[in-house]
Amino acid sequence: MANGDGGPGSFSREAWERNAAAYEAIRSMPFNAELAAGSLPRDTFRRYIVQDAHYLIGFGRALSLAAAKAPDPDGIVQFSRAAQEAIVVERALHDGFFRDYGIGPETFAATPLTPACDHYVCYLVATAYAEPFEVLCAALLPCFWIYKAVGDDIFSRAAPDNPYRAWIDTYAGEDFAGAVAAMIAATDHAARDASVVMRERMHRAFTQATRLEWLFWDSAYRGAAWPL
Repeated sequence: MANGDGGPGSFSREAWERNAAAYEAIRSMPFNAELAAGSLPRDTFRRYIVQDAHYLIGFGRALSLAAAKAPDPDGIVQFSRAAQEAIVVERALHDGFFRDYGIGPETFAATPLTPACDHYVCYLVATAYAEPFEVLCAALLPCFWIYKAVGDDIFSRAAPDNPYRAWIDTYAGEDFAGAVAAMIAATDHAARDASVVMRERMHRAFTQATRLEWLFWDSAYRGAAWPL
C-alpha cells in the first residue's frame, strides 16, 4: 500500500484490501507497463494527457463541492486547496506536455471527452451533488491514492531517460505524497463515526472510482471513442 494508509480497521485499509486485485490490474496494465518502460507510443500518451486535462476540470469541481460539504473549517481549506492544485499545479504539468506535443488551446477545446472520461467526470460530479460528504470522500480518494501508488511503482523501475519522466516525478514526488496522505486521513476521519450502512456506501463509491481509474487508462491505450 502507499504511504499514509490508515491503521487496522480504518476505512482506507479496508477499501484498499477490497480492491487490491483491481489495483494490481491497473499497475500491470499495458498503458502503465509501457509508460514505465518508456515505450508507450507518443500518440497514446498524447490522447491520455488531453483527456486527463479535461478530467481535472471535473475533478476540481467535485473537490470544490466537497469543500462546500466539509463539516469543519479545516476540511473546507483542505478541499479548496486540493481543487486549486488540481487546476493550477497539474495544469502546469500538462502545459509542458501540450507544448511538446503541439496541442494548442483550440485543439484542446475541440477534442471531446471520451466515453471513459465523460463517465468518470459525471460520476464524481453527480456524487458531489447527490451524496453525503462521507461517500464523496470515498469516491475522490482513488484518484489520489492510485496515482500515487502507480507513480511510486513506475518510479522504482523507470530509467532516468524515460521520455515521460516529468509525469513520473510528479506523482512519485513528496508534494503529491502529502496531498494523498491528507486525503486518506480526511476519508478515514469521515468514516470514523459512519454507520455500517454508510461505510458500505463509501466502499461502493471507492470501488466504482477504482474501476473508472482502470477504464480511463485502458480507454486511452485503446483509443476508445464514441461509436456515434
